[in-house]
Amino acid sequence: MSQSIPTTPFSPAPFKPPFWLTNPHLQSILPKFFAPKTPTYRRVVEKDSLNESDIAYDFYDAHPVEAAADNELEQTPLIVLFHGMEGSSDSHYARALAYQMHAQGWHFVVAHFRSCGGIPASGTVFYNAGDTDEVHHALQNLRQQYANIYAVGVSLGGNALAKYMGEYADKALCRGAVVISAPVDMSSAALSMHSFLSHRIYTPYLLNPIIKKALANDITQDEIDSIKSVNRISDFDDIFTAPRHGYRSNNHYYQASSALPYLIKVTKPLLLISAKDDPFIGFTATPNDVSDSVTILDTAHGGHIGYLRYLSHNEQAEDKNYDQASTVYNKKGKKSKFDINWIPETVSAYFNWIGVESRKK
Repeated sequence: MSQSIPTTPFSPAPFKPPFWLTNPHLQSILPKFFAPKTPTYRRVVEKDSLNESDIAYDFYDAHPVEAAADNELEQTPLIVLFHGMEGSSDSHYARALAYQMHAQGWHFVVAHFRSCGGIPASGTVFYNAGDTDEVHHALQNLRQQYANIYAVGVSLGGNALAKYMGEYADKALCRGAVVISAPVDMSSAALSMHSFLSHRIYTPYLLNPIIKKALANDITQDEIDSIKSVNRISDFDDIFTAPRHGYRSNNHYYQASSALPYLIKVTKPLLLISAKDDPFIGFTATPNDVSDSVTILDTAHGGHIGYLRYLSHNEQAEDKNYDQASTVYNKKGKKSKFDINWIPETVSAYFNWIGVESRKK
C-alpha cells in the first residue's frame, strides 16, 4: 500500500453549488441541518497525553475488530478525525465522514480533544490548536491496534493536524492526511473573526460554550471575572487559553500554534482543502509555502466546513459516490436534494489517489 504522491494530478469532482447557494454564510450555517443521523459509535475512553483528562474515542467500525494473536495489528485502514472547536463525533461533518469512510470499507474514529464529546476536562489545560503532542498521543493509542492509519482534520483540529504533519515529518504516525477549512495562519484568522458579520454571527455560537466549560473548571476568581467580561475569542485566548498553555499572550499562542510555517517540512501526503470565501480562516497556504508532499485544493465557494450541495434526484441517481446510508430525508419523508457529501467524497478520493484501497463489499 504505497503512500507516495502519484505523478498524475489529483482531480476530484468540482464543487459547484447553484448561484443561490454560493453565499459563504449560508454555506457555513446550513450544513448542520442536512447532516445524516448519528451513527452507532463504539466508545473507548483513554487518558490524554498529560494523564490528566479522559478522552473519548468514538469508533464506527467497518467490521468487528478483535484482538489478534501474536500482537498482529488490524490491517483494514483506520481513518481518524480531529474535530474543530467545540466539535465532536456528533458534528455534521463527522457524521457525513463516518458514513463515507464506512462505505469505503474503512474503519473510522473521532479522537476528541479535551473537554469535548461530553467528557469534561479534569486537568489544567483545555483545547490548544497547536498541541501536536496530543495529536501524536492519540495516534500512538490507535497505533497499538491499527497498522494503517490515515487522518482528517477540520478547522482548528485541521491546523493541529497540519502542524503535526510538518513538525513530525517522517515520524508522523498517519500515512497520509486531509485537512479541511483550517486556519493555518491563526493571527489572520483571529482578525477575520473580528469583522462585523463574523463577530455578530459566529462568535456567540463558538465563544459561549468554551466560556461555560472554563467557568465550570477549577479556576481563580480573577479568571472568572476576566472571562465573564470577554466578547471576542481572541480576548478569551489572551486571558485563558494562552496562559493556561504556557504562552505569553494570544499573539504568542497564534504565532507558535499556526501550521503555516511547518507545511514546507511535510514529507507524507497531505491535502489542504479550503474555500476562498471562508469567513473564518484568514490567510491560506500557497504553493510556495508547502513541500512537494502537499496538495492544495482551493475552491471558489464552500464557506467554513460547508460544501452544501443541491442535487436533483436524477443527479443523485447518477452520482457514483452517492451513499444511501448517509441519505437525509425531509419532513415529508422524501430524500432531500441537499447534501454535505462533497467533502467526504473528496477525502475518500484523495486516499484512493495515494494508494488506499477501498474494501467495499
